Amino acid sequence: MGESGSGKSTLAYTILRLIPSNARIDSGKITLQNRSVLELSEKEMRSIRGREVSMVFQDPGTALNPVFRIKDQVLRVIKENIGLSGIPARQHAMRLMAEVELPDPAEVLEAFPYELSGGMQQRVMIAMALASNPKLIVADEPTSAVDATIQTQILSLLRKLRTEREFSMIIITHSIAVAAEVCDRIAVMYAGEIVELGEAKKILEYPKHPYTEGLVKCIPKPRAARSPKVDLPTVPGQVPDLTSPPAGCRFNPRCPYAMEACRKERPGFWKAGDSKALCHLYREGG
Repeated sequence: MGESGSGKSTLAYTILRLIPSNARIDSGKITLQNRSVLELSEKEMRSIRGREVSMVFQDPGTALNPVFRIKDQVLRVIKENIGLSGIPARQHAMRLMAEVELPDPAEVLEAFPYELSGGMQQRVMIAMALASNPKLIVADEPTSAVDATIQTQILSLLRKLRTEREFSMIIITHSIAVAAEVCDRIAVMYAGEIVELGEAKKILEYPKHPYTEGLVKCIPKPRAARSPKVDLPTVPGQVPDLTSPPAGCRFNPRCPYAMEACRKERPGFWKAGDSKALCHLYREGG
């Protein structure tokens, strides 16, 4: 989780090697089932995408092709990823539509995307991601295009499917509420870097990195627990331009705890209680 522009979606696309042609991976590693994703050819990656790893994109309205019926798009995914066609493929598509709790699956399959609500479109996208029973689903802000009521339904559906199908899930969000409801572990991102990593409950109750602390403090409290005259806290400033990031810690211009070292030296990713934080406050031996 993190603010818009923190690099969440870019990191997710990197897992599937979907970054644009003018981007490159300079360091790090991505391992799936004991295989290095960065060493696979594009042909090998195509055998992984949609089969072992699926993605639910942020805006189903643009991810679905408006000129093709839902059945054409779902059946193509089924044929490409698991080799079914004809009646068996349609039966599989009907099961997927029912599994994501869409009313009248046959009618949904005959519809064009624009004939469905945003919530129904997102359920179709989830169904397509489930088509080959993948080991990992990457969900890029799957509730950002729907209202609060549908958001709750989508999150509940994802939790239910994860339990029943036993897949792993990476969910990208700028919503602390979504992270708290769905995630076992949280990675907080800022300016293209993971700045805190740990168990979700621990991070949200006892944030260690100053940025995480600022995000948690921004959660609105019930009116009874705060004065109506007190403004909601904010994290001052904005995410820096990554073509010219600040020296030292990238969060130092916005950090209330910034020290001289923060402005000059890059911090390490050090142990901070039950989590790990990219912060000089937890410097080893400091």
